[in-house]
Amino acid sequence: MNPATLLLLMVAIPGASTIFIALSGAHPNRREAVTLIAAGLLFATVAALTLDSWGGDPISTAPWPILPGVELRLAIEPLGLLFGAVASLLWIVNSIYSIGYMRANREPRQTSFYVCFAASLAATMGIAFAANLATLFLFYEMLTLATYPLVVHKHNAEAIRAGRIYLAMLLGSSLVLFLSAVVWVYLLTGTGDFVSGGIVARVADAPTTGVLLALFVFGIGKAAVMPIHRWLPAAMVAPTPVSALLHAVAVVKAGVFSVLKVVVYVLGVDHLAEVGIGSWLVAVAGFTVLAASVIALFQNNLKRRLAYSTVSQLSYVVLAAGLLAPLSTVGAALHIAAHAFGKITLFFAAGAIYTAAHKTEVSELDGIGRRMPLTMAAFAVGAFSMIGLPPTAGFISKWYILAAAAEGGHSIVLAVLLLSTLLNAAYLLPPVYVAFFREGSGEMHGEAPAPIVVAQGLTAIGCIALFLFPAAALDLAWRIAGVVP
Repeated sequence: MNPATLLLLMVAIPGASTIFIALSGAHPNRREAVTLIAAGLLFATVAALTLDSWGGDPISTAPWPILPGVELRLAIEPLGLLFGAVASLLWIVNSIYSIGYMRANREPRQTSFYVCFAASLAATMGIAFAANLATLFLFYEMLTLATYPLVVHKHNAEAIRAGRIYLAMLLGSSLVLFLSAVVWVYLLTGTGDFVSGGIVARVADAPTTGVLLALFVFGIGKAAVMPIHRWLPAAMVAPTPVSALLHAVAVVKAGVFSVLKVVVYVLGVDHLAEVGIGSWLVAVAGFTVLAASVIALFQNNLKRRLAYSTVSQLSYVVLAAGLLAPLSTVGAALHIAAHAFGKITLFFAAGAIYTAAHKTEVSELDGIGRRMPLTMAAFAVGAFSMIGLPPTAGFISKWYILAAAAEGGHSIVLAVLLLSTLLNAAYLLPPVYVAFFREGSGEMHGEAPAPIVVAQGLTAIGCIALFLFPAAALDLAWRIAGVVP
């Protein structure tokens, strides 16, 4: 099949599946089969395009003009391939998990859940393979709207309140700041195309570049850089598969992916280094890394603790982007993948605990590892990856960011990274410790249903596999940094 057609299919497959899922609503087995088939087809399409694009000619779709000088277009580039591959693979695993979770907890409105989930993946693929700022912005907004029904899934007062925060912060930041930056770039350059080395270097002076960077970083609210972060902990009222989507598969990943894409392909790493404005980005990201970790320490609710962990962990990507070095760019790209596998494992385990034992607080986990050993073993693997311990993927991504900070003489960044690692251990290891090394209440329950256990096992294995076999991810990461291995 023509590679450009495959590129269109990456958005069309999950988009079309929403119709077939909706039509199958009266037949749960058929509905979930459609979801799994669509997820498998999407990943197969991404894999085929990855093989087609490796060392070959650039692949893109024909442009679709929407305004004079503004067009929608999809294209393949290394960062998009990495993000698209991770998101499409995790859709398969999250679908398996969702089948077990939604049925076991007898969640209402399951058909609308699967429909909105598929729509979210269609928007995510559009973000991953956007060829220019206009396309990126369009799919970015679509992702916000597609995930809103998932955030308010329970339809209670707390969910509705969380949904208002979610829409207000994400739509507000994007329509006021992100859109302003997009329009400004088009006016400055006459184009919004993503080009290696950036497109504003020849036309933007230091103050203009600095303002553009601020508009992008705070306008892309899904990156959850403080103070544009409150939507993420608020959204934890949603079912656990939605939390996994928000944190690991699509939403926050779309945020930091977009920030990194703008830094590399719009503003340009070399240009940002030349005008010397990366230091404030490092400062803001470093503050977010530490502040969110400290807040996580004091969260007894397990999902809220993991939510603030995400705010902290994803700012590693922004911090690395601000270091403006090839090594840090590699680390940022790898951390998108490493965090995806580690954090989805942690949320899967939290959902398994809720499903099997109806526990949501860290203080309730004493001895639970003896009754749910597979779940807490998976949680431990995810925790090790977030801390950055071998043999998990988080070690590799953090190593590259640390190496970039050391090579550039950024002693304060090194201190932030080391202190945050200690904080990561301080809020992620206690649940593991109390689960395995404290006496429990003697309650009789076992593991969650098989689909949940299988899914969390697969993502935990993924954390380790990405450490043991990093070659493909590293190759893409170096290409993102402009270095062909």
